[in-house]
Amino acid sequence: MANNRNAARNARNAQRNAQNEARNNAARSAQRNTFKEDEELEEQISLRDIARIAQYLKPYGGQLVVILAAVMSMGAIAVATPYLTKIIIDQIIPNRDKPGLFMLGAAFLVMILVYEALLAYRTVAITKVGQSMLMDMRRDLFTHIQKLPFSYFDSRPHGKILIRVVNYVNTLSDTLSGGLVNVISDIFKLLLTLVIMFAVDWRLTLWSLVLVPVLVVWVRFIQTYQRRAFQILSNKQSNLNAYIHESIAGVKTTQGFAREREQYNTFVDQENVVRHQWMKSRYWMFLMWPGVQNISAMTISLIYFIGITGFAGVDVTTGTLIAFIGYLNNFWTPVINVGNFYNQLVTCSAYLERIFETLDVEPEIEDKPGASRLPAIRGRVDFNDVVFRYEEGGRTILNLVDFHVEPGQTVALVGPTGAGKSTVVSLLSRFYDVTEGSVKVDGYDVRDVTLESLRSQMGVMLQDTFLFTGTVRENIRYGRLDASDEDIERAARAVHAHEFIEELPDGYDTMVEERGSTLSAGQRQLIAFARVLLADPRILILDEATSNIDTRTEEALQAGIAHLLKGRTSFVIAHRLSTIVNADEIMVVDRGQIIEHGTHDELMAQRGFYWRLYESQFAMFKAEQHEEA
Repeated sequence: MANNRNAARNARNAQRNAQNEARNNAARSAQRNTFKEDEELEEQISLRDIARIAQYLKPYGGQLVVILAAVMSMGAIAVATPYLTKIIIDQIIPNRDKPGLFMLGAAFLVMILVYEALLAYRTVAITKVGQSMLMDMRRDLFTHIQKLPFSYFDSRPHGKILIRVVNYVNTLSDTLSGGLVNVISDIFKLLLTLVIMFAVDWRLTLWSLVLVPVLVVWVRFIQTYQRRAFQILSNKQSNLNAYIHESIAGVKTTQGFAREREQYNTFVDQENVVRHQWMKSRYWMFLMWPGVQNISAMTISLIYFIGITGFAGVDVTTGTLIAFIGYLNNFWTPVINVGNFYNQLVTCSAYLERIFETLDVEPEIEDKPGASRLPAIRGRVDFNDVVFRYEEGGRTILNLVDFHVEPGQTVALVGPTGAGKSTVVSLLSRFYDVTEGSVKVDGYDVRDVTLESLRSQMGVMLQDTFLFTGTVRENIRYGRLDASDEDIERAARAVHAHEFIEELPDGYDTMVEERGSTLSAGQRQLIAFARVLLADPRILILDEATSNIDTRTEEALQAGIAHLLKGRTSFVIAHRLSTIVNADEIMVVDRGQIIEHGTHDELMAQRGFYWRLYESQFAMFKAEQHEEA
């Protein structure tokens, strides 16, 4: 038994250490991930990242085999052409062999038609496979991002996340659409050409390879600077994207303070940096092609010189020389193509680094192995000596918080900003895991059950109300996808949203713009409230849910939802103490601890922190009424 307990304790410690390390990594990322700062770079091309592309090729293995067969057939046709030219020059023309010339001419025509047909097939097929791979990669990125913890999104601009899902994946299009398959074809064509070249004349072949070491040195030299240039470019593009995203999100503040000129100047600075780095990266990229072309031209010139002068005892026929020049073109064309592919690979490696970096971020909160499904709950909640820190060695946010809530009770959490109120409900919803202690629902530790079964029985409405692009009806139905129109209207009536929704141009079918920008803050909150109530959760969490609703609407709202709170465990965080005086239990949170708890009357009788807070708000309310009068 002792050994089992020790093993369990060690497992918990290991899990906690892993979580703390993840939080530390997120904290380190937060220090460098602003639009003003670059992300870290790897010094060398990561072969591991390149090899991981293969996993996206596996589902299309059958199609790739057919494509490879087609491109290899094209390579064989390209290799056969110079040899047929040699036969025509050395044998058919000197012998005036008209039937032979006719037959070879027909063979040329057939090969051209077959080659063009295979080329058309290859182009379409490779594009389809490449785009399917990109779709799979983008789907994996989007799915993975939705699983990442809040700390990931808090630690970096959203624009830097967006560019990875869209721009960086799109940048891989050419490489994945044709490069991988074509480079295999080019290597096959290169090897086949070399074999035939040695068979035709091994001495000319060796002279043809004299400048290959120069090419290798040139490519290695260019690659080092090119990769670095594209890594820096990816960072600068990411910074610019992050700044644009931030500027769009804060455009109302910019206009409110008349800071358009300052924002423009910062944008121009960022844009100039991107332009400068773009030109620098293209400079190194374009150095590759002329280098290879020049080496190719020098090699062909050398072979012409040797073939014509008979240098070093080389004696060949005119047909052989012309055929050999054709083979040299067949040799250097795939070399150039492989060089271009390597060029693309160097470019893409900078973007692959960012894509796979995102995919490698481990979700801090996920179902543990063997997690059970939480059955239908009654709503009992237990916090058992909970301690919480965002990172190991960091500030303690909650310190030995211990309370127990019976099913159907309404609990209010009050206290100063930053006291830990929102952290309490975040731990209950398991947006974060406790550092020490446990949070239980109906006796089940929230870490031992699946996230879907836990959160599907909770309704959470945060202060930052978010509405999706769509109709008002669709936004409310998001709480329960199988809800009927009558259910939606009933929920809207309960929270007093029905009246203003009916006054909208198309009622419930009115389109809501991105984030609900065409609605007032209070209207957005009422719609979000209806969405939560439609889900009919057993545990209801309202985090400053009425902060943007005027006093008259709030009074009507409180009357409308009173019956909905009955029989449902509810946690309410509110700065307006007048809204929670009827709560079954009020907990006063300060500096991560519960310093007072009880009903409104009990806490007022204690004349402590809650009493002072309530009296202060009451005095402010009286003063506002006096001024209005």
